[in-house]
Amino acid sequence: MSLSAERIAEVIARLGKARVLILGDIMLDEYLFGRVDRISPEAPVPVVEISHDKLLLGGAANVAANIRALGDEPLLVGVVGEDEAAVKLSQLLKQHGIGADYCVCDRSRQTTIKTRIMAHSQQVVRADRENRHELHPDVERMVLAKFTAAAESVNAVIISDYGKGVITLSLLNSVMEVCRKRGLFVAVDPKETHFHNYKRVSLITPNHHEAGFAAGRRIVSEADLIDVGNSLLRELEARSILITRGPDGMSLFEQDAEPTHIPTFARKVFDVTGAGDTVIAAFVAAVCAGATLVEAAIVANAGAGITVGEVGTATVSSAELYAELLRNVKNGTLVTRGSTGTQA
Repeated sequence: MSLSAERIAEVIARLGKARVLILGDIMLDEYLFGRVDRISPEAPVPVVEISHDKLLLGGAANVAANIRALGDEPLLVGVVGEDEAAVKLSQLLKQHGIGADYCVCDRSRQTTIKTRIMAHSQQVVRADRENRHELHPDVERMVLAKFTAAAESVNAVIISDYGKGVITLSLLNSVMEVCRKRGLFVAVDPKETHFHNYKRVSLITPNHHEAGFAAGRRIVSEADLIDVGNSLLRELEARSILITRGPDGMSLFEQDAEPTHIPTFARKVFDVTGAGDTVIAAFVAAVCAGATLVEAAIVANAGAGITVGEVGTATVSSAELYAELLRNVKNGTLVTRGSTGTQA
């Protein structure tokens, strides 16, 4: 199928009317930018002369930023430490128009910071400061209480699991019970080691490596891709699975439907950091705007094509999304296929 310009305009016009609850691992992304002119005399490593730095929202906070950029209202639920990073994170959330009322402070852990050193538009090294132990039961109860309160007034839920200890199995089970009672659309950006915990969700968005890991086989052909997608769909009893495939686009698997393969929209790729956040945010925003699952996948694919062209975590606005979708309509590339036409 393909989306018409009229249908694109209809879906985009409906963006900005939903409230989306985001639960997950909240992070601060720090970027140090510089250049390399020499090798260190102390060790065979490059010396990066830092020229400037930048702080960005990461993890579940970046998903919330993407939801806000598309015009919808994000409600962010997660855990931060009692530290300087949490203060900086709070300031960034405020700048993006995202409230921190549903965030829980846990003094036993530090706020996750991922520091990336960039030279000549390439990542040289990444340093992580974080705790990955599971939440203490008392903290977990506070997170569940925040989630339950926020869920009373939302249209959809996104679970952003980076494996930092927030999405425990007991919390996930309690959260899903709340969501089912309210009939909410639930989308999950999975951690591969937690994959089999995400039962009966509306959408799960693994990349092809994560999907293959969860299914116990590498995806090296179209036949592998289809087998993995369909088997995970059955095992998880999910409504849909969107497998992102890098330069080969995306493949959507739905119950009682043939897989839909969507070619990539990306024109240039500088940095894939945070692309999955954009994918899940754009997909859910489109669903809330009345798009079908296939239409939402096309919208998400367009959003990812924009953000991978930026260095660092990035967001996409509804205006940018509209322009990108129309560009692909004009070029005849906004078409889904029943066959991938490529190796996975």
